[in-house]
Amino acid sequence: MLLLVQHLGYNKIALIGHDRGARVGTRFAKDFHQSRDRLAVLDNVPTRIILQTLTAERAKQQWFFIFNQLPDLPEALIMGREEIWLRYFYRMWSYNPEMMSDEEVACYVKAYSQPGALRGAFNDYRAGPEDVAQDMVDADQLVDCPTLVLSGANAEVVTGIFDVVEIWRGMAHHVHIGDWKFPNVDICHQRSSRKP
Repeated sequence: MLLLVQHLGYNKIALIGHDRGARVGTRFAKDFHQSRDRLAVLDNVPTRIILQTLTAERAKQQWFFIFNQLPDLPEALIMGREEIWLRYFYRMWSYNPEMMSDEEVACYVKAYSQPGALRGAFNDYRAGPEDVAQDMVDADQLVDCPTLVLSGANAEVVTGIFDVVEIWRGMAHHVHIGDWKFPNVDICHQRSSRKP
């Protein structure tokens, strides 16, 4: 990322990351503080916090952090069943479980069915212990640029488990907080009237 920033001729960037992107952004903000101006993290709890606070109760919702780290087993169980696997997460994590059309799901199925795609996805989780080790080295070094923290107020997998605001106040010096809550609206109806 740093080489890309330099190649494009920027001295400093505003870095925005969601979920895994926020983990990468946080590491970048700590390692290359001269190259970033601001950081925004969306729906994120650092891997270190997740793995250090994993309890039997939390594991019911965050089981994939452990399962996805197993060597080869996730690929063996999911290969050829990518649609079942993906639809499970879309149902469990979506405000409206029917929000994605069959065509949209098919795009993801096609992508995850490509050779090496599942391995790449699971290797991201398999890097979790290394993420934790890196974060432990500088756990007391807070991100020192303005940091915007956005998290869904009714997102069960993140804010339903963690106090995201408090976590990020322990991760960065200059934390700005935002959240959003979906109103009780018929998203399917709104979606169907959308122009292609």
